[in-house]
Amino acid sequence: MEFELYRRGPHHRSDDEYISFREVRDRFDFRGVEIGAWVTQKEQEKAAVYFYDALCDLTKILAVPDEVISLRGTLVLQYGKGGRPGVAAHYAPDQRAFALAKNAGPGSIAHEWFHAFDHYICNKAFNINKPRLFASTAWLAQYAPIEHPLNALLFNCYRAVLLDKSGEQPSELFLSSAEIDRAAGTVYYSLPEEMCARAFEAFVQDAHIKNNYLVKGTKQSEEAKLGLYPQGEQRVLINQAFQNYFAQLGRALTLNKSQ
Repeated sequence: MEFELYRRGPHHRSDDEYISFREVRDRFDFRGVEIGAWVTQKEQEKAAVYFYDALCDLTKILAVPDEVISLRGTLVLQYGKGGRPGVAAHYAPDQRAFALAKNAGPGSIAHEWFHAFDHYICNKAFNINKPRLFASTAWLAQYAPIEHPLNALLFNCYRAVLLDKSGEQPSELFLSSAEIDRAAGTVYYSLPEEMCARAFEAFVQDAHIKNNYLVKGTKQSEEAKLGLYPQGEQRVLINQAFQNYFAQLGRALTLNKSQ
């Protein structure tokens, strides 16, 4: 089934402006953009516009400068390349690349971008040298943090996702995720980095800007009905924590740029 875009948000370009993956790369300063050999020129042109608008929407939702999207030029974007069988999208820590499958990737950008961010920020939030570690995992494992007001706000995000309001017990999201993992005889949904990426998806989908190429499925999907996305009061607290962190990050980066 061909993807049908639903979007509600500000205009980021004129209607007749030509957008290719070169414009995507240049605007956000990606380290590279790689397109699979089986992606036709027509598919590439359509996807470039979708990516451009989705990533612009993400900067508006997060209230951050464009360069945050490429994690200051360290991130590679792959489309229709580097995929894994049966996987719509994935993030590869070794390559610092996030990849979307040609036909199954729409709606996965927010999830995979947060994996990239969670990985990128780890050695800036913790005194640790483990190249494949995610900050969310480091926080739960209680590695030594780097004291900074922004890091304190980031840790509030992880706390809201992974622990209950008391900060002493696992959150509802963790309990639901662990139950699904137990039934499947695996550990995946209850990994800290996966729970935090799904929580970030929910935060993005709840924003006033809507774009189903950026995110979808955190409310009505089968996964959502199983409790694999935050719900109720926990969702509200998570959304507030993410909003506080990224708004402050955006202000700090904008102030630093102006000095």
